[in-house]
Amino acid sequence: MKVKITVNKTEHELDVDPRKLLVDVLRELGYLSVHVGCDDGKCGACTVILDGKAVKSCLLLAVQADGSNILTAEGLARDGELHALQKAFIDNFAVQCGYCTPGMLMTAYDFLSKANVIDEENVREAMSGNLCRCTGYVNIVKAILDASERKRRGEW
Repeated sequence: MKVKITVNKTEHELDVDPRKLLVDVLRELGYLSVHVGCDDGKCGACTVILDGKAVKSCLLLAVQADGSNILTAEGLARDGELHALQKAFIDNFAVQCGYCTPGMLMTAYDFLSKANVIDEENVREAMSGNLCRCTGYVNIVKAILDASERKRRGEW
């Protein structure tokens, strides 16, 4: 089937098997921040923003994304400059092995883009669908709270 998607503002038109997962198509297109972790939506490593909403790309067929705009972790940076959220993750030591980080970034981006109340409890709730086997989440939560402050200061 023909599928047309826009990923990080780059249009792609391709033929895909109707059974092919979006995560696999994105990786084949070179968006390697989209990780395959669990294949059943439990870990969040494959999270992307699809038409303004965080989704787990391992749970979607590529044909379901036809006509959509997708944002991956690669697309957060602008003109070679890291996004404030990416900087907050670095500055708060929220990255260890890095496997979960892109999915964490995209889930946090979605949360921070929409949340009215941003506190530790809400951050933990928002991130509950993303698993990290290395960090214990303390620095991830700190990074997201820091990114919230950076957004408030207009650095977003």
